[in-house]
Amino acid sequence: MRNSIAAALLATLLVVGAPMPAEASKFKNCTAVNKVHKGGVAKSAETVNAGGKTKNQPTVDAKLYKTLKSMDRDKDGIACEK
Repeated sequence: MRNSIAAALLATLLVVGAPMPAEASKFKNCTAVNKVHKGGVAKSAETVNAGGKTKNQPTVDAKLYKTLKSMDRDKDGIACEK
C-alpha cells in the first residue's frame, strides 16, 4: 500500500511538473520584475560585472534568472535589465 501511494505521488509530479518558485510566478513581464528588482535579475556576479551597461545594479539570483530567462531579450545573462 505504501509503495503504491509513493508511486502515484511520483507519477503525479512527473506529469504535473515541479512547481515554480513563488516569486517568479508573480512576474508577468519586465515591468513587474523591475518593480521589485530595479536592475533586473542576473544569473551570476560575473555577468553583472562583465557588461557594465545597466543603469541600476541587478539582483544576482541564478534560480530566479532561470525562470525569467525568456525575458532576457539580448541573451546577456541579465533578465529585464534597466
